[in-house]
Amino acid sequence: DMEMSCCMWMRRVRVGTNSLLLARKHPMAFSSPTSTIIPPLSLSSSKPPSLSFISLVSSHRRSLSITAHSSPIPFVSTADTDTCSPEVGGGDKNGIRKKGSKVLLKGMRYAELEKWVQSHGYRPAQALMLWKRLYGNNIWAHCSDELEGLNKDFKKMLSEHAEFKALSLKDILTASDGTRKILFTLEDGLVIETVVIPCQRDRTTVCVSSQVGCAMNCQFCYTGRMGLRRNLTAAEIVEQAVFARRLLSSEVGSITNVVFMGMGEPLHNIENVIKAVDIMVHEQGLYFSPRKVTVSTSGLVPQLKRFLHESNCSIAVSLNATTDEVRNWIMPINRKYNLGLLLETLREELRFKHNYKVLFEYVMLAGVNDSIEDAKRLIDLVQGIPCKINLISFNPHCGSQFKPTKEEKMIEFRNILAEAGCVVFLRPSRGDDQMAACGQLGKPGEIQAPLLRVPAQFQTGIKSINMTANCSSGSLGKLV
Repeated sequence: DMEMSCCMWMRRVRVGTNSLLLARKHPMAFSSPTSTIIPPLSLSSSKPPSLSFISLVSSHRRSLSITAHSSPIPFVSTADTDTCSPEVGGGDKNGIRKKGSKVLLKGMRYAELEKWVQSHGYRPAQALMLWKRLYGNNIWAHCSDELEGLNKDFKKMLSEHAEFKALSLKDILTASDGTRKILFTLEDGLVIETVVIPCQRDRTTVCVSSQVGCAMNCQFCYTGRMGLRRNLTAAEIVEQAVFARRLLSSEVGSITNVVFMGMGEPLHNIENVIKAVDIMVHEQGLYFSPRKVTVSTSGLVPQLKRFLHESNCSIAVSLNATTDEVRNWIMPINRKYNLGLLLETLREELRFKHNYKVLFEYVMLAGVNDSIEDAKRLIDLVQGIPCKINLISFNPHCGSQFKPTKEEKMIEFRNILAEAGCVVFLRPSRGDDQMAACGQLGKPGEIQAPLLRVPAQFQTGIKSINMTANCSSGSLGKLV
């Protein structure tokens, strides 16, 4: 049929020395036995891409993923680049993001905003007043009409030259435990998800996304099924926190914590993530404490080093296995940055950070990483690293091939760690009845990132689920 015979547009890009393949189904592409014609892809188009995914390939250039497709897929190789995904919008020579001809205010650090305001003939004091109305004073302004107390001419200039909003609210879903999942539509029509997790101890958390989809293809994560569409801009990241406070502070109380644990691998978009956290912690604005802003990573070692050098915010490392064999399977990034390299990097870098602890996240998968031997190995792995460990129950999703570890076994696992002197917590699922829990965000399309072949010792305990039989979202990539 026409849908399945449609050509694919692919390009090869790089993260470190690992290649990535990006495939995009183009509605105007067609092929013949002798030629393939693919129209140019316009990155400035406002129409959202119909489909894209990225999957890791090994350092031996052997693909780890094959998508189910009825016809040959043309591969187009482009020059290597460190940036795997474009952003929407333009930018001036100073790197300030623009929306059309207007500057995105929430895409600027305070110093950049001050300089921009002065370039239009206004005093730095006006910039500070604007900043406070964007982020502080319980105003969280979304338009010039909400800028109370500002000079009339200044407000007029802003309405002509500045854009206040990077996101459009699409929907808010409320789970039975009070967790809210907020859906936002981006300028190009793509959708991201943000989660607000209320807490009775006055420490409500907003969980923000850093990318549309994710390239890491972690086998237990629903977002990974999407592949990567694109990076979010700093403005799109920051505005998730602004919207959360503006929309929900009156219902859930003060939102004090930010975790970069939504859609995407934050350190795969490190430029915009570092900029976003700088804006979030500014004392005249949102004023989140750096220790209450946590950026999570699957283990991109060079970017991890950079983040630890440039930011005082907290870091969380998604560990999830105690052997390279298992982590290579469930987290393909481990094939590039293995456990030894990752943990030794943390050991070395944290020597220079005073009173700083890394948070290790460990999603417990029944029969895969939850044995007594795993607990003992985990104790050895984290030796010499100032850390806390969160044990997380796996949250099932459409097409997943894993099951959550039973509660009594999680408690036993925790007790072994605690008895060895580890600081360890059991993290309950929040919002899972609205697909708002850890590893459940996003909406994969027709063609998805592939499941990787299950190692032999786990094949008897793991039954792969046929996506087409359980999901309405479409076909599943082959096991490879």
